[in-house]
Amino acid sequence: MVSPVTVVKCEGPKLVPFFKATCVYFVLWLPTSSPSWFSALIKCLPIFCLWVFLLAHGITFLGAHSSARKILAGLIFSSLGDAFLIWQEQGYFVHGLLMFAISHVLYSSAFGMKPLDLRAGLSVGVLSGLSYALLYSYLSGPFTYLVAVYIALIGFMGWRALAGVQLYDDLWTWTKLSACLGAMLFMVSDLTIAVNKFCFPVPHSRAIIMATYYAAQMLIALSAVERQDEDNPKKTA
Repeated sequence: MVSPVTVVKCEGPKLVPFFKATCVYFVLWLPTSSPSWFSALIKCLPIFCLWVFLLAHGITFLGAHSSARKILAGLIFSSLGDAFLIWQEQGYFVHGLLMFAISHVLYSSAFGMKPLDLRAGLSVGVLSGLSYALLYSYLSGPFTYLVAVYIALIGFMGWRALAGVQLYDDLWTWTKLSACLGAMLFMVSDLTIAVNKFCFPVPHSRAIIMATYYAAQMLIALSAVERQDEDNPKKTA
């Protein structure tokens, strides 16, 4: 297993553009009441930098490792979702929801179905059910079903990420832990969005949503780096 110090030395410089772009977003803090292509660019820029982060590992790396390609595709759909949500008050919220739902499917596929870990699945399932129960009375029309499907998809993604971290069997790597933390932060971010939009105003909601979202995407992107051992088991046998 690669040590965290080695990871920081190798991957840290490639993430500098992401951190700079994130700082730009929070420094400019463009008002959401006036959506524009410029505000969409500023919001999506950190995710674009994560595209570059994965592409910096080379086309050969992406070609050899399907999980990395799926995570890159998930980041691309996430960028589309971010852009749609800039205009959510103009009727594009469902479009953004769809883009992120596709991202969660891609991330779930990247994390894989082994080990299964039904206990982790049950835990995430209970949390997802409680989240939907909190939101249910505030939902109406198609959102009653759309939100249920979305929670199921992000919950499934969280399960697959959590299942990869088996500390008691020492069957884990820093990248699996990164995926797990990223998935959990993504769930926190999206739950905050849902509560703020459908239930009641959450204090400092935008800061909470974007900080957890950018951290989640960075951690998920990082999780792609060491997955060659999982994609190519024959080479390590």
